[in-house]
Amino acid sequence: MRGAIRSGALVADEQLPSTRVLAEDLGVSRGVILRVYSQLAAEGYICLRQGAAPRVRAGGLDSKTLPPSNGSTGVVYDLRPHLPDVTAFPRQPWLRAVRESLAQARIADLGYSDAAGLWDLRVAVANYLSRARGVAVDPAQTLITAGSTHSISLLSRVLARRGDRRMAFENPSHRLLRAGALMGGQTVIPAAVDESGVRPQTIDHATSLVVSPAHQFPTGVVLAPMRRKALIQWAQEADVLILEDDYSAEFRYDGAPTAALQSLAPDRVVYLGSTGKTFAPALRLGWMVVPEALVDEVSRELACNMVHVSGLDQLAFARFLRCGDFDRHLRRMRQVYGARRAFSTELLADVLPEHEIRGIAGGLHVVLGMPSHSAAASVRLQAHAAGIAVDSIDQHSFADSAGPAGLVIGYGALPEPTLERALRRLVDVIQGDEEIRRG
Repeated sequence: MRGAIRSGALVADEQLPSTRVLAEDLGVSRGVILRVYSQLAAEGYICLRQGAAPRVRAGGLDSKTLPPSNGSTGVVYDLRPHLPDVTAFPRQPWLRAVRESLAQARIADLGYSDAAGLWDLRVAVANYLSRARGVAVDPAQTLITAGSTHSISLLSRVLARRGDRRMAFENPSHRLLRAGALMGGQTVIPAAVDESGVRPQTIDHATSLVVSPAHQFPTGVVLAPMRRKALIQWAQEADVLILEDDYSAEFRYDGAPTAALQSLAPDRVVYLGSTGKTFAPALRLGWMVVPEALVDEVSRELACNMVHVSGLDQLAFARFLRCGDFDRHLRRMRQVYGARRAFSTELLADVLPEHEIRGIAGGLHVVLGMPSHSAAASVRLQAHAAGIAVDSIDQHSFADSAGPAGLVIGYGALPEPTLERALRRLVDVIQGDEEIRRG
C-alpha cells in the first residue's frame, strides 16, 4: 500500500477497504490490518477517523515530500520509547578519544580489519561486560556488530543454515527484532510473558529464543530469579539456544541491575548489546558474546555481510571504554533518566490515578495501563494527530495483542519542562478519548 501511494496507483483522498473487508480478502486476522493501517497513518500516508472509511491522505504525497519512515512527520513531542537524549552526547570526550586513537593507530588499523571486529575493541568490550554485567566472556568470543537488530539477523541466518528455523520471541517484543529474524529465514513464534517474565512452557517447539531478562520490552518486567533457573533448565533439556538482548540493563534507578543471564550458562546463551540506548544511535555499534561452538560460523557470516562497523569508530570507542569516559557518561545519564522517570510517573499518577503505571524503575520508558488494546491504539492515533509520537503495546504484540494493554511512553529524549508539556497534552488526549470515557 505504501508503494502504491508513492507511485500514484492510490491517489489522494481515495477510499481504502475497511479493516474487516481487507482482512477477509487477504485471509489474515483483522488485527494485522489494524496494525498496518495504524503504521501507515503514523507515517502520514493515510487518514483514519472514527466512523469514517480510511482514505489516502490528501495533499499530494510524492517522492519529494514523502514523510520519513520513522513516523516523525508532524510530531511536536516525541515520546517513543527507543529514544535516548542525544543532546547529552559527550562531544568533547568523544572528540578526544577520536583524536588520540587516530594519532596512535597502527598502519594495520587503517587497512581491512577482521570482520569480527578490531581486537583492541573486542578486549575492551569483554573487560567492560565482565566488570559491569557479570558476563562470562573471552575476547575471542566477542564479536563486533552494528547493533542488536544486526546481531539477530546474522544469528538467524547462521541458525537457519543449520536447520534451526523456529525462533521464539517474547510476546510482546520489539517488532523490528522479529522482522530481522524473519528476514534471516526464521519462523517467528510467540512466548508468553507475565509479571515474572517469559514463560518457557508456553513455547511451541522452538529451536532458539530471544529474551530480554534485565528489562523486558515493552512491558518493563524483570525475569524473576526462579524463572531464570527454569529458563536455563528448559533450554538445556530442549536443546534451545537463548539470545539475550540486554536491553537498557545499564539504566536501573532503584538499585543495581541484575546480572546477565549469560553468566548462568555461557555455552547456551548468546549475549547481545549495543550503544544505541546508552550512548548514541548514530554510532551503529554493538556486540555479541557467542558460545565457542558458534564463533567460526558467526564470524564467517560477518565476513560475508555487507554491514560492517567503521574501524576508526571502533578504535575511538575502544579508547573511550578504556579511559573510563563511557562509565562516567553512564553514571551521569542514570541520574538524568532516573529523574525524568520519577517526574513522569509522579505526574501521570497525579492526573490519571485510575490508570496503572507499570514497569520497573529502569530503561527509557514507562507503561501506562489502558482499558483495552483498542483503546490504547485509539489514543496513540489521536496523540499523533495532536503532534505526539507514542507507542502502544499492541504495536509490538503478535496477532493476538498479548498482555495487558497500555501506552509505552518514552521519557528519555526530552528535558523535564518539555516533557511536562508533552505529558499534559497526552493526558488531554487520553481524557478526551471516547472509548476510555465509556470504559
